[in-house]
Parts: sequence; C-alpha cells; structure tokens
Amino acid sequence: MKALLNPDVIRSLFSRAMSDMYRAEVPQYGALCSLVGQVNTGVLAGDSAMAQRMREEGQMDRLDVERHGAVRVGTAQELATMGRLFAVMGMQAVGYYDLSVAGVPVHATAFRPVDDASLDRNPFRVFTSLLRTELIADERLRRTAKSIIERRQIFTAGCLALIDRAEGQRGLSEDEAHEFVREALETFRWHAEATVDLKTYQQLRAAHPLVADIVCFKGPHINHLTPRTLDIDAAQAGMPAMGIQAKNSIEGPPTRAVPILLRQTSFLALEEPIRFLGEGGDEGTHTARFGEIEQRGCALTRKGRALYDLLLGKATEQSRSGVPIEQAMRNAFGEFPDSEAELHKEGLAFFSYEPNLRVAQQQVAPESASVFELVESGWLTLKPLTYEDFLPVSAAGIFRSNLGDSAQPEYQSQGNRSQFEAALGAKVLDEISLYEQTSKRSLAEALKALSRVATVQVET
Repeated sequence: MKALLNPDVIRSLFSRAMSDMYRAEVPQYGALCSLVGQVNTGVLAGDSAMAQRMREEGQMDRLDVERHGAVRVGTAQELATMGRLFAVMGMQAVGYYDLSVAGVPVHATAFRPVDDASLDRNPFRVFTSLLRTELIADERLRRTAKSIIERRQIFTAGCLALIDRAEGQRGLSEDEAHEFVREALETFRWHAEATVDLKTYQQLRAAHPLVADIVCFKGPHINHLTPRTLDIDAAQAGMPAMGIQAKNSIEGPPTRAVPILLRQTSFLALEEPIRFLGEGGDEGTHTARFGEIEQRGCALTRKGRALYDLLLGKATEQSRSGVPIEQAMRNAFGEFPDSEAELHKEGLAFFSYEPNLRVAQQQVAPESASVFELVESGWLTLKPLTYEDFLPVSAAGIFRSNLGDSAQPEYQSQGNRSQFEAALGAKVLDEISLYEQTSKRSLAEALKALSRVATVQVET
C-alpha cells in the first residue's frame, strides 16, 4: 500500500509552486518579497527580545514561508470545487465576509489550516470570493454574466480526477501530490486572452470592475500573494525606493505597541495587455493583479471585536467630516488598551498560557486565584494568539484601491451567510470560536503542569 503524504506537506508544495509562478508572472512580487525580507531582518536585529521569543516559539521558519493569496470565483459549483481542492491540502473554510458593506459585489471565506501544528508548519491561506450576480443592477447584463461563467470549466480534468482520488483514498501519495500541484496551478494561472469581446467586457466593467475580472477570463487567476512583515510602516515607506508604487494608506488599525488583528498595504495593480474575442482582434488592458504586504497582530475576543468595530465606525465618521483617515484612526483607537496586561485583564484579546514552574516551586500556592491573578503574580505567562484571518472592510479597501478609486458603487449591507454556505456545500467555521478553543486548551494544559508542583485552586 502506497504511503500518503500529510496534507501539510501538500500545502507547502502548492504554496511554494504558487509563489514561484506568481513571481514569474509579476516580477514586482519578487521585489516586494525582497523588501519584506530586508525589513524583517532589520526588525529582528534591532529587537533581540522579539527575535528570542520567535525562536523559542518556532516562528522563524513560519515567517519565511507565510503567504496568503486571493481568488474570485463566479458560481456555486466553482466555489464548492475550490473547497474540495483546498481540503486536499488540509485547508478549511473559516469565516464569512460580506464585502457588499464596502461597495464590492462579493462575499467570501478564507481557506486555511485550523490546528496550531498545521499553522506553524505552513499557514498558507487563500481568501476566496464568490460573485453576487444578484447585485448587478442591470437585469440583461446580469443574465449575460451568468451565461458566460456557467459555460466555463476552471479546473483541469486531471485536477478533478486527483481530487476524487484524494477523497476516495483519504490522501495522495508523493507522486500524486506533485501531479496534483501541477494540475491545480492551472486554475490560478494568468491568461492574457479574454473570453468575451471588448464591448461585453466594457459593459461588465461599467457595472463593477470586479465583475469584469471574475466573468471575462478562463479562470480565477490569483490576483495577489502576500508576505508577512514585522513592521508594515517600514515596508510602506520602503516601497518607493524599490520602484514600487504603494497605495496611499495602510488598511486596518493604526500603529500600536501591541499589534491587533491585521494591517495590510499593497502596490497598485498592474495594467496588463489583453486580447478580446471578435473578428477585429481588439486589444485593451485590464487591471487586477497586485502585490500585498500584511502585518498580523493578536486575535480579539468578541468583546474586543465589538470595541474595534465601534472605534472603526468613529474613525469613519471623522474621516467623512474631513479628518485624514490616518489621523481619524489614531484619534479613535486611543481608546483601545495597548498593553498585553490590559488586553488580557479587560478580556479584549486571546492568549495562550505557559506555566512558570520556577515561580511555582519558589512561591507558596494561593488558596484560590483567578487566571488574571496567576498571570499577575507570574505563575502563568501570556503569549498573544496570532490573528489568522481577515477584515472585510480592509479587504474591500485593498480591492478598491486596485480597481480604481472611482469604482465604489453603493450597496446596502446584504450579507447572506446561508446562501454562501449553500453554494460551498458546507458550513464555514467561526474564527472566534477557534481562538476560544485554542486559548482554553492552552490554559488547561498550563494549569495541569502547575498542578504537578503545587495545588492551585482556580476561580472560574
């Protein structure tokens, strides 16, 4: 019987191949990776405590390989098959994102690994959006868009066969995995030929640039790949010197002592030559593919997310009254606690726990103590849980900046999670519940370790 590869290994093979392909197709992505490498090296050289902590936690290797990508699909069948493809690599649908709230006619999920060991091996994620054709106002154009995308097949026959095989035998052998990666890459490859004529493309683009990007091509080309930086402000400042045109501002929370959630920036989308169908052989250009950088902070609890959303709303209101958005964000987020101790005490962020056995052996155990008191007295040490997911407003901001600033039609919030899950053929996991489980599991393991050297009664 042939040996089957761990899905983490297949994911690493695929993410590496995807990065190589995108680097060949979009040379500026390579420049972006070089810049991020330089920034990260500088941060670690200047902060020995951070470097030591990352080494102890095994995060150095993860930082080097970490990437997220993004694709956009047009039909429920495409989404469902995409979910099956990512499952071969140990990636599950986590989170529901309604981007209609920010003027983008899609909703989305992120396919990613979910357990700690898999995330540490390779936290590759793919933000996957599904077109909401019902948000195309023109009924005739809506029918046209649906007709075009329903005729295409974005997966090769070889890829579909290997997905079936992986499901049937619960994995792939090494040879099958390499073949799977080669076949799956074809879905994400760039095609410079549109599947429509120039007039149809222009009509769909007028409805929304994202509609044209999803509908008018053979497949859902990967539209960006994102390395992770330890200092996104330095990366943003360094892009012009590398000949990279950065977007105007960083998406997400402002600079903080303790980073939270996710901050993102990008270089502007490339204007690429396209050939259209038709006797005239019309040529034009299309903008879709760009490069992005992210900085990940700690995951927030439901209470923390509620505060984040409240302050984001305040910042948005200030910006509408003329305050520059960066200043508005700094003004509003002055209310958000900015130390690990405060975030933990206020229940705003998720942490994992490590037992301090040296302290436990030297001190008299308290008769009864809360988890916060055990942290405060040094019996437990904290490690912020990294936020592994995305922010819908930030994602939409990145999309819009790379589609042209004028491309901002107004939609009322029209999230439809049940519709998305029906298309996917599965429930999407709740990301906050995943962090809760990780934190609780970590606490239980830490308390168990402490109980071996001291009797500790923890207040609940």
